[in-house]
Amino acid sequence: MSNIYESAEATLGFISSPCLTKVELRVACRGISDRDALSKPDPCVVLKMQSHGQWFEVDRTEVIRSSSSPVFSKVFLVDYYFEEVQRLRYELHDISSGNNGLRDADFLGAMECTLGQIVSQRKLTKALLKQGNTAGKSSITVTAEELSGNDDYVELSFSARKLDDKDFFSKSDPFLEIFRINDDGTESLVHRTETVMNNLSPVWKSFKVSLNTLCSSDHDRELKCTVWDWDSNGKHDFIGEFQTTFKEMRAEQEGKQIQWECINPKYQMKKKNYRNSGVVILNHCKIIRMYSFLEYIMGGCQIQFTVAIDFTASNGDPRNSCSLHYIHPYQPNEYLKALVAVGEICQDYDSDKMFPAFGFGALIPPDFKVSHDFAVNFDEDNPECAGIQGVVEAYQNCLPKIQLYGPTNIAPIIQKVASSASEEMHTKEAMEYFILLILTDGVITDMADTREAIVHASHLPMSVIIVGVGNADFTDMQILDGDDGILRSPKGEPVLRDIVQFVPFKDFKHASPAALAKSVLAEVPNQVVDYYNAKGIKPKCMSDYESTRAFSP
Repeated sequence: MSNIYESAEATLGFISSPCLTKVELRVACRGISDRDALSKPDPCVVLKMQSHGQWFEVDRTEVIRSSSSPVFSKVFLVDYYFEEVQRLRYELHDISSGNNGLRDADFLGAMECTLGQIVSQRKLTKALLKQGNTAGKSSITVTAEELSGNDDYVELSFSARKLDDKDFFSKSDPFLEIFRINDDGTESLVHRTETVMNNLSPVWKSFKVSLNTLCSSDHDRELKCTVWDWDSNGKHDFIGEFQTTFKEMRAEQEGKQIQWECINPKYQMKKKNYRNSGVVILNHCKIIRMYSFLEYIMGGCQIQFTVAIDFTASNGDPRNSCSLHYIHPYQPNEYLKALVAVGEICQDYDSDKMFPAFGFGALIPPDFKVSHDFAVNFDEDNPECAGIQGVVEAYQNCLPKIQLYGPTNIAPIIQKVASSASEEMHTKEAMEYFILLILTDGVITDMADTREAIVHASHLPMSVIIVGVGNADFTDMQILDGDDGILRSPKGEPVLRDIVQFVPFKDFKHASPAALAKSVLAEVPNQVVDYYNAKGIKPKCMSDYESTRAFSP
């Protein structure tokens, strides 16, 4: 077993290399071919990064409806390492209406480059390729900007009053775009609000944006705001615009009412009695201190790591060398490889190194009834094992004592960990964050209950990692990973945040444990940060500090 422990320790290498800086990447496309004579594509760009020969999804943009030349408001944030060749792949997909997932999407083309190329040129434009050939006249432009040291965010909320009506048979469908004016006079899209249908006095949802993205942390930098009337054909009607600065917005914090006249320059020139095309109001402006993953960890937050192992009959008889649970004297099986690769990383963030380990889908002694959340060490009062080695030993010891059975139900184990996470939530402190690693060989049979359990868990300080072991078709499991659309409970309630990462182990059979660990754990730091920051919970050792900084005028 020592060989997999040594290789798992090597996985720490991907977080030990010092990050030179963080870079923001903005994306726009041009010349995307129409679907047909009557409809334009609904584009979305997925950013992937190569590691250990595998492509991993980093993030994706929003979907822009009916657009051949989209400018995406989503900003990708990546770490830049000067000493590494960081290969990036941008994939353009046409997302079918009513579905934000990639499963039914049309692949329109891709562009590969390195982060170094983008950083050195600051603005990189390349043709999109499809099966090695150019995808029509379509191209993608990526713009890079170094993120300054200021990690503050601002929460903004806008509404409007008496906007111009641009529609004949109904009222306008307005949305607001905010642009930052750069030093060279170019504009960078900062945020695009949702569209409020059939309303001349819309109230748009509040949003958070970093001060670096909004104004490059320069409070006097000019911002241009534009209001549009949304049209389904993508040819939106211009309503009006105005200029402002973040310094002007900050006055709202002092109790002043901040509003701007929305001006259409053409109307202003042609119409003698023209006053404005409506008024845009700033309802809320709050500066928020955003804490990092390391600040929470260094503030005393512990990662509580729990393992759940599939003992259903589809794994095969453990005594048979073809079984996924077969214990080979020299070669660890896939369950052990996945367990050690992920567990070795997590145990460094848990001071007592005691890990609960559970099994599901087996008939267990003494009465051999099926259980979906039994302690692998058979001590229901204390299911914890000493270190990852303790989990491995408990797993190996329990195999001869149980009978593999079924079905593959994982909702009970998610609910069990959620119960502990719920207790932590009520402390309102950043002391314990729970990670549940589920190792399973097939598609689960309690999908409805599992979706319900995940939606509930998305409100709690916990994340769920699912590794699919073996060669089964795991396509249906992708629904649980919020990267591909929004997961909803059977009642239609959406997850509050994306907490599930699903990875098929077969994709990493010929890669190092580092590749698997990096893939399944990459989202955890952001999930920890998103949970505590959204709750307004500061790192423990910083609880005496103010959450907002004082700004000089």
